[in-house]
Amino acid sequence: MQSRSWLMRPFGERSTLIFLGVLLATMALVTLLHVAVPAGHPLHVSAYTVNLFGKYLSYALLAVAVDLVWGYLGILSLGHGAFFALGGYAMGMYLMRQIGDRGVYGHPVLPDFMVFLNWDSLPWYWHGFDMAGFAFLMVLLVPGALALVFGFLAFRSRVTGVYLSIITQALTFALMLAFFRNEMGFGGNNGLTDFREILGFNLRSSETRLGLFLATGVALALGYLLCRAIVTSKLGRVCVATRDAEARTRFLGYRVERFQLFVFVVSAMLAGLAGALYVPQVGIINPSEFSPLFSIEIVLWVALGGRATLYGAVIGAILVNYAKTVFTGVMPDAWLFALGGLFVLVTVFLPKGVAGLLALRLRHRRDGDASFSGKEASA
Repeated sequence: MQSRSWLMRPFGERSTLIFLGVLLATMALVTLLHVAVPAGHPLHVSAYTVNLFGKYLSYALLAVAVDLVWGYLGILSLGHGAFFALGGYAMGMYLMRQIGDRGVYGHPVLPDFMVFLNWDSLPWYWHGFDMAGFAFLMVLLVPGALALVFGFLAFRSRVTGVYLSIITQALTFALMLAFFRNEMGFGGNNGLTDFREILGFNLRSSETRLGLFLATGVALALGYLLCRAIVTSKLGRVCVATRDAEARTRFLGYRVERFQLFVFVVSAMLAGLAGALYVPQVGIINPSEFSPLFSIEIVLWVALGGRATLYGAVIGAILVNYAKTVFTGVMPDAWLFALGGLFVLVTVFLPKGVAGLLALRLRHRRDGDASFSGKEASA
């Protein structure tokens, strides 16, 4: 009974219900405008736009994962792009194994880039990725295993603050350099691309694109609920205490490193899931996803939306990436300057992000209504 109330607690929050309502309404509206409105109509949502929305939702799930560790644990991870990319590569390996037939006597066919490099056999770590269940399991296990090993070593050694941030950034940079090498067997600088189908469905069809968009929306809703369940539980209270006063929390007898490790691994697995949903919608995964700049962008999404809110991370991810789409289409050379200006704007004028600004306005309105009611009563 106690575990059930722990799982159901997020549904009692007004912010969670509003978030889920807005997300489900958006998914229903996009589906209706894509399916029911004919092409050429001003209100029709094209397959390209559906793909774009799906990309935004996968980024939103990634931002929620970062907010879980940064907002509630105080761990500024500059390496979550690595977990995102690893999940994306696991999905990309599955999609590459779906291209063409299975060869003579059922032996797997080599991906195109391996044929180009004159490889004569499939590397051992590619085996099993022709099966969807195995590949989807690796989407979660590979980022989770890396986070488990890295987090165990870092948290046991009590590496915190800026030092931990630098180490996480070094991790993703090292992985980027490794995946750029052709001999690693992941496509080198070109990465994995030219995907054709997923679970037997044509990736180029509008129905499959809509299905991926809806699947990403459902994953975002479930990931958000999981994170809300964590932060509203006793585990979440210990995480906040660790963020605000780690030494005092240790003095009270809590094994802080165990809480940090568990939440860090969950966050990495959510980031890997976001990467796996991102790849079939974008159609490519390459080492640029490991770029440290990308991980810094993720942190900016969370800072703009508002730390320690979760829904603020979603708002920040969508706003920044929409702005990026507009800027790169109109003034591609100006995007980095706009991104830097946005970082300064958030730091100086919005220290609590968009979510904090919305909460402040709601509080002022509530106080104003209460004051007006009090005057009416006294009159």
